[in-house]
Amino acid sequence: MVAWFKQAAPDVACLQEIKCVDEAFPREAFESLGYNIQVHGQKSYNGVALLSKTPLEDVRRGLPGDDGDDHARYLEAVVSGPRPVRVASIYLPNGNPVGTDKFGYKLRWLERLNRHAAALLAYEEPLALLGDYNVIPEPQDCDDPPSWMGDALFQPESRAAFRALKWLGLTDAYLQADGRPNVYTFWDYQAGAWRRDHGIRIDHALLSPQAADRLRGFEIHRDVRGWDKPSDHVPIVAELEL
Repeated sequence: MVAWFKQAAPDVACLQEIKCVDEAFPREAFESLGYNIQVHGQKSYNGVALLSKTPLEDVRRGLPGDDGDDHARYLEAVVSGPRPVRVASIYLPNGNPVGTDKFGYKLRWLERLNRHAAALLAYEEPLALLGDYNVIPEPQDCDDPPSWMGDALFQPESRAAFRALKWLGLTDAYLQADGRPNVYTFWDYQAGAWRRDHGIRIDHALLSPQAADRLRGFEIHRDVRGWDKPSDHVPIVAELEL
């Protein structure tokens, strides 16, 4: 991860599935690169973090709407600077297997995200909701749609909830900047998925109109999947005009 940060040098980074409590996050490795850090961690599961080269303000840990939800899946803050941007790191529930409460939890979480996003959009400020959404929006976002028909990531309810989120007025940064079909952000470790390019696009950057107006480019760092001991996800990078 540090190797990628040294190469890409993002101004802001959203991390998901860090799987550690706040105190165990390797702060020194990133502070030495000039990053301010906010963490919403959880032992062994979930966990999200925000890293920024400028201070992070107005920090929110956890998605509102369910006081009983103890999953560390949402972290939001305002990235300070001449033109501040509100950014959230999102690790949406996987939801498998379908037909269990895990899928119901995924849909309820999406409903809560929809309500919170609507409230944030009312501020009429630059907003970026980024991370692992665990949703394949359209057939063109996976190499073999029939093989995903029984998966929570590709269920009609999951996809409809994702569309409803965008219909609030959010822009999928990849579709605005590029939009080519069959471009992926995740390849499973099993069955030679990476080698055979059996991937899916489930990592998304959704932008408010004020942020979308500043979008100047979008890149999926596909090559990182071929590095030594990689994540099954690769970094996505949205470039906004300062």
